[in-house]
Amino acid sequence: MICTLCPRMCRAQRDETHGEGYCGMGTRAVVARAAPHYWEEACLSGTRGCGTIFFSGCPLGCVYCQNYEISHEKQGRPVTDEELAELIANLAAQGVHNISFVTGTHFVPAILRALDIARPALPIVWNTGGYERVDTLRALDGRVDIYLPDLKNVSPRLGKVLANAPDYFEAASQAILEMLRQTGSVQYDVQGMMTRGTIIRHLVIPGCTGDSLKVMDWIAQNTPQGTPVSIMRQYTPIAQCHVKGLNRRVTDEEYERVLDRARDLGLNAFVQEKESAQSKYIPDFNMK
Repeated sequence: MICTLCPRMCRAQRDETHGEGYCGMGTRAVVARAAPHYWEEACLSGTRGCGTIFFSGCPLGCVYCQNYEISHEKQGRPVTDEELAELIANLAAQGVHNISFVTGTHFVPAILRALDIARPALPIVWNTGGYERVDTLRALDGRVDIYLPDLKNVSPRLGKVLANAPDYFEAASQAILEMLRQTGSVQYDVQGMMTRGTIIRHLVIPGCTGDSLKVMDWIAQNTPQGTPVSIMRQYTPIAQCHVKGLNRRVTDEEYERVLDRARDLGLNAFVQEKESAQSKYIPDFNMK
């Protein structure tokens, strides 16, 4: 295939096992982990966890990615459409609250084929860095129940420095509006678990709170009132990141500054505890 799935539009040649594009992946899905995951927002993880499938490779490739070994180093196991469907069915059988696909943009065709084989009677979650093409998202319309996108930054300069994507905000903001169009208002079941809707995530980055405030402003001005916003403070420095200033955790003052802006704007914000910024919360990507 000639790939145009993500905003990079690199038109790379991809066959089943090899790809020449930015993500460096072929068309067959590569899975790094498939297991119940308990560290998402409470309305998603609940008591039984999300049935989470982490895919290898990434069209964005943030320099500070906590999942660096799979996003950059591409650790994982190639699976056929039938094997991916079996992973989905096995997770559903474990009693998870939903099936969550993490960073699946570059494998959208394979994921859709797997859902045609095994579509569980559970909400489908699309967990993404937000760097999506609207045309690609439209292929997911009616197949995804819950979108969980990041809105990382507004500044083109930050987009360039952090992910070689100066167009990040332009792409992610339009993608989020499309996600909101597809899902409509947030819906919960009687146990308080989300069954439909969009949660916008924002990771506070050390030294970048001025841009975080602009993210909060955009959400307040452009999304329906009551849209859930998850303000994350889990940033954990990694050895592979050499960008000046990113070798420390977020301070209390930085995080509170962003929370204060969200409160002033009346945003429906999830708050993350300071203890979340620990490497022990990074999953084990040793899928056999």
